[in-house]
Amino acid sequence: MEIRHLIYFKTVAEELHFGRAAERLFMSQPPLSRQIKDLEDELGVILFFRTNKRVELTEAGKYFLEEVVEILQNLEHSKTITKQIHNNISGEFKLGYISSTPKQMLATVLKQIQQKFPYLRVSLFETSTQKQKAALENGKLDLGIMRAPIYASELLVTPLFEDPMVIAGSTAIDFKDINFFNENFISFNQKYASEYHRLTINTCNRMGFEPKIVHQSNSMSSILELVSQGLGLAVVPASTIKQYPHLKLKIMKLDDIDSKTEVVLVSNIKSKNSALGEFIQCIQKEYLKFNKA
Repeated sequence: MEIRHLIYFKTVAEELHFGRAAERLFMSQPPLSRQIKDLEDELGVILFFRTNKRVELTEAGKYFLEEVVEILQNLEHSKTITKQIHNNISGEFKLGYISSTPKQMLATVLKQIQQKFPYLRVSLFETSTQKQKAALENGKLDLGIMRAPIYASELLVTPLFEDPMVIAGSTAIDFKDINFFNENFISFNQKYASEYHRLTINTCNRMGFEPKIVHQSNSMSSILELVSQGLGLAVVPASTIKQYPHLKLKIMKLDDIDSKTEVVLVSNIKSKNSALGEFIQCIQKEYLKFNKA
C-alpha cells in the first residue's frame, strides 16, 4: 500500500463517482478502478458497493475513510513541520524591546507571527537599548526594538519612527506657572539606559536648566506611575502617554527645542533566521497603525 492508493481511495469516496474522481486525479477511469481493486484485495475487504448507477461506501469503507483522512492530515502536518525546521522557522525566536514599546501592538504582532509560523516559539526580553545591542552582537537576540543611535558595523538598523519628547506631569501641575529649577524629575537609571538618561539631561539643558533627578527607574510604566502620583516630572516620548490612559497625566510639548528620539529595529547582519523578515514587516506595519491612532 502506497500513499497514492490512499489519495485515490479518498478522492473516490468524496466523489462517489469513478469518472469524476479520475478527472480530479488527472487519470483515466480504468487504471483508477484497478488501483481501488488492488487496495481492496490488500485489505481483504470491500470498500465500495458498485452498481451501474451509483457508488456507495461500505461500513468498512466509511471507517477506512476516517482513518485515511487522519493519516493524510498527519502527513501534511509532518511535512509542514519538517519544512519549517529545514527553513529555520521553528524553535525559538528571541525578541528584545524597550519598556516603552506598546504592549498592545506587540501582542498583535505575536498573534500574526503565530498564525504564520505556528511552530515558532517567541521569547520576549524587555530590556534597555544597550543590553539589547550587546545581546544582538553576541547572538543572544534575533531582533531588538530600541532607540537610536546604534553604532555597530555588524548590526542592521531599520528605522521605525521619530518620537517627539514631552514633559509629563501630574494633572495637578500648571505648566504655565512652573519653575523647572524647583521641580523634581524622574528618569531612567543612568547605568541601565545611559542614552535615555543623557537625553533627559540634554533636553532640560536646552530649556535652560539642570534637572534635579530624585528618582530613577528601569521601566517607563514605573516612571509614569510615579509622575501621575505627583512625585516629579519626566521627559518622555510623546507616544508613551497614550499607552497609559488610566494614569492622570498632563504634558507640555517641546516644539521650541525640537527634542526627539528615534525608535529603530536592529538585527545582526549575519542572522539567518527565516522569520526575521516577517517580524520586521509586521512590527513596521503595526507601529504605523499605532502612531496614526
